[in-house]
Parts: sequence; C-alpha cells; structure tokens
Amino acid sequence: MINYTIYENKKSDQWVTFVHGAGGSSSIWFKQIRDFKKQFNVLLLDLRGHGESKTTLKTAFKQKYTFTALANDILEVLDFLKIQKSHFVGISLGTILIRHLAEMYPERVQSMILGGAILKMNFRSQVLMRLGNVFKYVLPYLVLYRLFAFVIMPKKNHKQSRLLFINEAKKLYQKEFIKWFKLTAEINPILKWFRQVELNIPTLYVMGEEDYMFLPSVRKVVESHYKSSKLFVIENCGHVVNVEQPNAFNATVLSFINTTK
Repeated sequence: MINYTIYENKKSDQWVTFVHGAGGSSSIWFKQIRDFKKQFNVLLLDLRGHGESKTTLKTAFKQKYTFTALANDILEVLDFLKIQKSHFVGISLGTILIRHLAEMYPERVQSMILGGAILKMNFRSQVLMRLGNVFKYVLPYLVLYRLFAFVIMPKKNHKQSRLLFINEAKKLYQKEFIKWFKLTAEINPILKWFRQVELNIPTLYVMGEEDYMFLPSVRKVVESHYKSSKLFVIENCGHVVNVEQPNAFNATVLSFINTTK
C-alpha cells in the first residue's frame, strides 16, 4: 500500500484527501495542513515511487503504471482507513488522478478541488512530451525534469515552486521517472474524455493567472461544465497555486468545501 499520513479531527466526520503531482510528494502540502486540520480530518498521500512510497528495485521493474492503477492505489488507502467518502484536493498531475478516480468511483468523491489542473496539453506541452519521449532513456531524468519545471513555471515568482518540485524529484529513481513519463502516452485520450463529460460532483478549479499552459483550456471547460464547476483564478501566481499563494488557496478551498458538506 502507498504511504499515507492522517491528521484526525474529532469534531468532524468529513475527510479531505490531498493528492500531489508527478515528482512531488505529500510534503508539498505543508502550507495547507494547519488550516485544514482545524476543520477536517486530513489524509495526505505519497503516490507510487514518491516520498515515502518507495518501490523496491525488484518491483520497480515489474509494475506498469496506468492512471487506473494509480487511482486504485488511492482507493486502497480509503478502504483500509474505512473512509467512505472524501473531498479531494489535487495539484497538477494529481488532478488527473482525482478526476479519474471520480469516473471510476463517483460515490467516493464528495467534491473535487483541482489546482493547476491539466485538462489539455497545449502545443508547447505536446512538444515537451515528445522531447521527453525521445530523450527519456538518454538524459538523466533530472535534466528533463528541470527543463519541464522551467517551461511550466518560468517566472521569477515561480522559483519556490520550481525548486520544491526539483528537490522532490531528486528522490525518484531514473526507472521510476521513466514509468511516470510513459503515462503521458495515455494522457491525451483521457483528457479529451474529461473535457467532454461533466460529472455530477461539485468541482472547483483553482488556477494561477500565469499558468499559461493550462489555464485557457480550464476556462473553456468550466464554461461548458457550468452545472458542476467553478473557476477561481489567483493573481500573480503560476502553476503550483498551493505553494505560491497558500493563503488565497486555503481560504478559497475551505470556503468551497464548507458549501459542499
């Protein structure tokens, strides 16, 4: 089972589960824990091969990663802890896993908060993925990861997010990185499906106004999924909204969850 951390709140029966992105770990939520545990039970997850969910070298060779397998990792923890239903907060690639989990088990997802959400790979990100595919066996993965981090988070005020993700990524095995990178092969069809199908689950997108790669497609989807979805855009903020503007992020997300309880 993947590694998890819980903060219990005896006054609440509600759970909020945090899902980080590729190359991160549950430590990226350090600016959220204090505010959220005051009101809710909090569950932090380390996805496969990340943080404390280290795969042994033996299993690292065997397992193929798919979005379904990774979503089932999350479900396994919920079942183990007997959490019937949870609000989910994700960042970047974590938002894809939350949405995929909601497709598979909608009855387990009370609401979705998707920060730095990925709903469409624009031309620049498609080029990045192709480059990554060509060089993934040749270049050390940190070189690729640094490149991705700079393209996705280019500005001076994104530096903290960049460094955080690069430092977390240093803890991955090269083999692990390649497995996660291979997930990009199934990303386009899955994102196309997400854009087309609106789920009847309250959804809040929290995006930085400088998240130029992913914000335009989120705006379009929220317009067409108006029954279930809302968009909150944070000024002077890039892709990793929870790290760059934690106060605005926390206040907005807590307010949204309290309306969907």
